[in-house]
Amino acid sequence: MADASLTRREILAAIPALGLPAILPAVAFADEAMPMRRIPGSNESLAIIGLGSSKPVDQIAERGAEPLASVLRALVASGGNVVDTWPRNADNDAAFGTIIEQPDLRDALFVASKIDRTGREEGIRQFEDTLRHYRRDRIDLLQVFSLTDLDTQWRNLQDFREQGRVRYLGVTVSTSRLYDALTQFLRREKPDFVQVNYSISEREAEQRMLPLLQDNGVAVIINRPFMNGALFEKLAHRQLPAWAAEFDCTSWAEFSLKYILPHAAITCVLTETSNPEHMRENAGAALGLMPDQAQRRAMAELIDSL
Repeated sequence: MADASLTRREILAAIPALGLPAILPAVAFADEAMPMRRIPGSNESLAIIGLGSSKPVDQIAERGAEPLASVLRALVASGGNVVDTWPRNADNDAAFGTIIEQPDLRDALFVASKIDRTGREEGIRQFEDTLRHYRRDRIDLLQVFSLTDLDTQWRNLQDFREQGRVRYLGVTVSTSRLYDALTQFLRREKPDFVQVNYSISEREAEQRMLPLLQDNGVAVIINRPFMNGALFEKLAHRQLPAWAAEFDCTSWAEFSLKYILPHAAITCVLTETSNPEHMRENAGAALGLMPDQAQRRAMAELIDSL
């Protein structure tokens, strides 16, 4: 009996002949799995597509826990494992902890959180609250949010790791205005992870941060791949170019992600959604062909022209 499984590329090629619209359904491709990338200096790898869940966690109060639970299950079913959030509301954080405590999610997720307080005791108190709300004795990755009170909180993070309550340490920035301060920090410290903003329309990290982080052996998490949704607003009435099919691209979300994913410095890209179908679509961007350098230049030029 012939193998009935099809690759993403084969399905794309068959669509015109079948008279179907050039939109891929959310299906699993039998011979492809979510790509993994190694955390530098470790034997551990992470799936290249993750979930930035701060906004979905914020929505728990009005929407309940099920939408986020469905998104996390879609992430895991697609081969993803990284969920990154940010404690802001005790009730929502506790509900998030209930979700990630579920048997099918507890051991499947790499959980990243942040400290955004000023002052040593405030940072300690926030971390203690996070552990309690998340129902965990240890967090996989703890980050100093936007370099807030950096020297104080970095010492806190180091203490937490010495106590065995954190596995990896990192810092985050979400704007290029912080790149100078981040560069100075990297001259005196070596975090395990750095989270930076990078998208097809925010490309400064390509020149300034990604080469530096790669040279320093730092794992890189990407935030704002869709500019917090602003990219889609700009492209809402634009048609995807036909040549995007050359690298298995069927939507603007995939277009944006496939521009980012080929960069060798990147460990994981955080997409943010409260829709499980969108989560599956985002995960699917990691499959199939990726654009080469010439295609990536054409992609950037197209976005700049729009």
